[in-house]
Parts: sequence; structure tokens; C-alpha cells
Amino acid sequence: MAMPGAAPRLLFRGAVIASFLQPRSLSAPSILCRCKATRNVSSRSKANHLERTVNNFRQEMIAEAEVCEIVYESESVKRLRLIVMNKDFAFKAGQWVDFFIPGVSKVGGFSICSSPDLLERERVMELAVKYSKDPPAHWIHTQCKIGSEVTLRVGGDFFFDPRPSDSPVDLLLVAGGVGINPLYSILLHVVDLHKFQETEHCKYKPGSVQLYFSAKNTEELLFKRNIIHLAKEFSGKISCHFHVTQQALEIPGEILPYVTVGRISEDDLAHVGKDNLCYICGPPPMIESVSQQLEKLGVPKESLIFEKWW
Repeated sequence: MAMPGAAPRLLFRGAVIASFLQPRSLSAPSILCRCKATRNVSSRSKANHLERTVNNFRQEMIAEAEVCEIVYESESVKRLRLIVMNKDFAFKAGQWVDFFIPGVSKVGGFSICSSPDLLERERVMELAVKYSKDPPAHWIHTQCKIGSEVTLRVGGDFFFDPRPSDSPVDLLLVAGGVGINPLYSILLHVVDLHKFQETEHCKYKPGSVQLYFSAKNTEELLFKRNIIHLAKEFSGKISCHFHVTQQALEIPGEILPYVTVGRISEDDLAHVGKDNLCYICGPPPMIESVSQQLEKLGVPKESLIFEKWW
């Protein structure tokens, strides 16, 4: 099914590739990785994860992992914490993993929702997976338990990983539904950069982050309380704006100041600067709408970075 409107080319871009948090085992083949696609959603949108991502970067390494904690982020989303003991296993904020399950022939694909630094410090990474009948997600919700073993392979061209010498850049993160996962990883990465700023671990000076997150209701606003906590802790550097489109219950008072009823509009984004680097992840119709709004506001197409998963 095609998305409405014209079909100019989108730019799927990975941000700079070198690392500034040491040590890291990721290679740095180029400053900018870019590939092109159209805004038409073809039947590939219904293909499996491996088919959808056949042209994306993938690491060669496949690492074993063990589930060490399972948490319900919402009624329909489980968050897995996984221990990965291979010290060469690493990822960039915003990337995903191929998820191999013993006894399940289909390979899953899930965005990482934790920071690269958490993996470096504790050998732990996290995935937040929405329930579905797709075999990998169904296994996570019905059979996965503490101690379950899986194997992982990192991939993806959607990430933020600046060099120490790069100039600061202000980020706009726009998420729809579980599209928050890679953007939350990027947000946590920026938080780590602020914490490590001017230390021996980090020479890059991060810019500001504005996060816009739209979901059906406040229950589906994953990570909302920690996001609000970070916005308060890094006031002036991080801001968050939640939108709900099908809210039936009263919005809880503690998050009410951050929530708007209705979709993200051009008016909401009117203050976004032309120099912002914009990461957008969610359903294709939301990506189409937000990208058009940002282009009308004068944001260059090369500053729009997309992740389409369905």
C-alpha cells in the first residue's frame, strides 16, 4: 500500500561513525553512510526482518546472550535485559539486533533501547518488544524467561555516534509508538556524553535534544517517567513533549504538563532550527507527515534521518 502524497527521495543516513567513548571495537570506514529510498511503501513492508534489512550494514560477529531480567513497560511491551559477555560485542546508539532464538526458525529484528555505555560498563543491553503473533515477538511474550539464551548480531545505518572533533549539533528526535526504542538509546547516549563531558572518556561537547513522542495513550508512552526525569536533570539541554491520540482515561497529574492531546503538528515543530539533525522513527504515515512538516519549515532533506520498521 502506498503512502499518500508525492514521492521525493528520502535520505536514510547514519551519523558520524567514529567513537569517542573508549574503548570501542567499532570500525570507522567513513564519516557519513547514506542510502536512498522512496516514500512509497512497497510489499517489502510486509517482508520479514532479514529481507527488509538486506542492504543494511551488519556486523560479522554473532554473540551469545542470556536474559537476566524481564520488565513490563506497558500491557503490550516487555523489556528484556540481556547479558552479553563477549567484550568485542558493541553497538552504536540507534542500531538494532538480529535476534536468533533456539528452536524458532524466523529471525527477529529489534531496536536496542539502552545506551552503548551500559554495555561497556555492565555487559548489559536492553530491548523493548511489543506483543505480536510474529514468532520472535510471540516467543518473547509467551516463552522467554530469566536464563533463556539467544544469539545476537548488530546491524543498522540509523545511529548517532559523533567524533571527538565534531562540532556540537542539536538533535530533534521524533518517535511514534515503539519507534521510541532507537531514539531512547540515542537520548541515553547523549546523557552519557553530558556526564562524561571534558573527561578522559569524552572530548565531544553534545548539543541540545528535543524529543517528541506520540502514542495512542499514556500507557503506551514507554520510558516516559525516566525521560521526564532526564529532562529535569538536564534542564536546558534536554526537553520532552508527549502526544496522545486516543486517550480515554484522565492523564496522570505527574506527567500532565508534558502531554498534549493530538498528533504532532507543524505548529509544535515550528521552532525547530534548520541546523538541527532530525531522527524520526515510527509508522511510515507518521514519518511521511513529520518529514513534510519539517521540510516546509526549511529543514534540509539531508538532515532528516529515518528508520522504517513496518
